[in-house]
Amino acid sequence: MNKTSNIYTPRLHSTRLALALALPLALGACAPLQPHQRPDLPLPPDWATAEPSASAATLPSAPLPWVDWVQHPELRALIQQALEHNLDARIAQRQMAQLQAQWQQRRAAQGPTLAAAADAQRTGGDSATGNLYRAGMLVSSWEIDFFGRLQSLSEAARAQYLASAEAERWVRVSLVSGVVAAWLEVQSAHALLEVSQRTLANHEASLRLVQLRLQHGTASALQRQHSEALVQAARVAQARQQRQLQLALHQLQQLAGPLHDPSTSTPAPLPSDTRSANGKQTLALLQPVAVGLPSEVLLQRPDVRAAENRLAAAQAQIGAARAAFFPRIALTAQLGSASTELAGLFASGSWGWTLAPQALLPLFDYGANRARLAASQAERDIALLQYEQAIQSAFKEVRDALASQTFMQAEYTAQQALWQAESQRAHLSARLLALGSASQLELLDAQRSAFAAEQQLVQLRFALLQNRVALYRATGGH
Repeated sequence: MNKTSNIYTPRLHSTRLALALALPLALGACAPLQPHQRPDLPLPPDWATAEPSASAATLPSAPLPWVDWVQHPELRALIQQALEHNLDARIAQRQMAQLQAQWQQRRAAQGPTLAAAADAQRTGGDSATGNLYRAGMLVSSWEIDFFGRLQSLSEAARAQYLASAEAERWVRVSLVSGVVAAWLEVQSAHALLEVSQRTLANHEASLRLVQLRLQHGTASALQRQHSEALVQAARVAQARQQRQLQLALHQLQQLAGPLHDPSTSTPAPLPSDTRSANGKQTLALLQPVAVGLPSEVLLQRPDVRAAENRLAAAQAQIGAARAAFFPRIALTAQLGSASTELAGLFASGSWGWTLAPQALLPLFDYGANRARLAASQAERDIALLQYEQAIQSAFKEVRDALASQTFMQAEYTAQQALWQAESQRAHLSARLLALGSASQLELLDAQRSAFAAEQQLVQLRFALLQNRVALYRATGGH
């Protein structure tokens, strides 16, 4: 006959006693933190009226998607390639997945852990030797979150995950703008190199003409030296643009990976009419970025949202630190069967249960809890300052881009008029020289000025596009 022993003795009296002691503590000491609220935006008082460009006529309510912003097909392909293969983007995605898993882990810690348990014991003494077999279900040290410690930790983990998601968005925005900026640098170097090569060819032709005239006594040595100096200056400019082109290619490859043209390892240059000084098609490569209401622009930026979520996480950590001052109540429970013989497990009369609540109240810890609370409060203060810093940086970037957009457009228009005037002067000087009414030095000076004006015009046109890139990033485009 099997011998069975019910070792799961009910402990209702100890359960009631523990709850009777814990309930007044929970009701009297629990002081939850207020929900996180967004702080006031630290904007200058003149922000709303500082920029007339942000008028009601140009107010979109959402950031501009890059697929609508970028008009060139090759550039779109490079951006897509960068988003798929760039290491910074992949790292940000992995960090977001890591913090999401940590948040899920914190949420799971709020519930009980149910496990199957089985053990066997053999005991002996002077009089007898016996066996004990047990099997059942176990709830091990389930912390009942009376004071919100686990809830605060879960909220902090959730806020950190949301911050990482916004940080991943910001990496994507920065990557898109970085690829566009690098591609524009490549195209700018192509355009300036073409200007330098064309100018060098013109100066070399002028030098040959001056040398021929010098041989016939119709030109001076000074004119020859002037022509030689212009040729060397054009060669310097050509070498500089070749160097800038290689550096721009390296930056683009760093962001986007291997480029599409295996024979030259460079993107195809824009058509000559687009790269030329009066090629208006260049400015159509990127759609202009209209700006919405100032507060909306700032709050839509992913880096500002990330900073706000980090502030919420720091606030939740204060709640967890405060809860550490209160009792921590844990519950251990078992339900199962016990028998002195293996065959007697799960037989009638072998079933039982135990319920063991436990309350731990910190009495003396050398100030560890107070130090943790102080550290959490300091972390919250730091997060608040970083949030304000992110908003102020966003404010400055938007303002700078708007101001540059206004004044650079005026500068570009004036520079275009200057280039046209200098080109016309060079053309007239060549005609007058042929008629004997102008000197060779006047022609060379006019050609030099036209070359410089064309270079500056090309640089300004691409600078306008670079400013659109800066405005796209500043407004948090996606």
